[in-house]
Amino acid sequence: MADPGATCSTLEITVSGAIARVALNRPDVHNAFDETLISELTHVVRTLDADAGIRVLVLEGRGKSFCAGADLNWMKKMAAFSHAENLADASSLAAMLSALNGMSKPTVARVHGAAYGGGVGLVACCDIAIGTPGATFALSETRLGLIPAAISPYVIAAIGARAARRYFLSAERFGAEEARQLGLLHELVPEAELDAAVDRLVASLLDAGPQAQSEAKLLIHAVAQRPIDQAVIGDTAKRIARVRATPEAKEGVSAFLAKRKPAWVSRDK
Repeated sequence: MADPGATCSTLEITVSGAIARVALNRPDVHNAFDETLISELTHVVRTLDADAGIRVLVLEGRGKSFCAGADLNWMKKMAAFSHAENLADASSLAAMLSALNGMSKPTVARVHGAAYGGGVGLVACCDIAIGTPGATFALSETRLGLIPAAISPYVIAAIGARAARRYFLSAERFGAEEARQLGLLHELVPEAELDAAVDRLVASLLDAGPQAQSEAKLLIHAVAQRPIDQAVIGDTAKRIARVRATPEAKEGVSAFLAKRKPAWVSRDK
């Protein structure tokens, strides 16, 4: 496939084998969103998701921060927008977050420095998030007279409604340990060890069946926050019955019984 980042001015994309690293690359403004970054990230995520050769996406930020939320100059322009223009602009942001959250393959957020506003949304949209003890977070929209609307479904799913009541309303900053306790971050590692920790996680992700991972993500979306009723029970039974019959599942079970690596695992491992 063509290089998905060839025409990007706000992103840096590095593809190594089955791993795609997408770096927000506006370090002078702490990787803040504007309409260009939103458009480019949406396109890149969709392109990588459609590429069967990509197994894992790692999202990171260049410079001192992961992502400081909305760009101030972009926000100034929005203040003069009509309702229709504001709705179109907000819909673009919502589409970007939905594309990342709905990606069919594993996504990993590599978090350092500031993650504010929409940056928290990006972290919440990724399947797994690893950060440094120095990372800081804030849902700062209400301090500007705004609300964290587009990111709210993903952030609330990550930290829960009770924590959202505090941090959406107070807009206060919180640290990496608090983010870990809330469930926004899965793991904290020293900054010097961040890349090694991400690499270990990616290696583990590559050991799992790619189709099974995609099905597992769909399973989570289907089951989360639903009562365990007969509809859910029946749906889960249908899902595993269907997946058991796939070539990937048959290969995985055969490989396990034969004590060999399944076909999707590199023979170099």
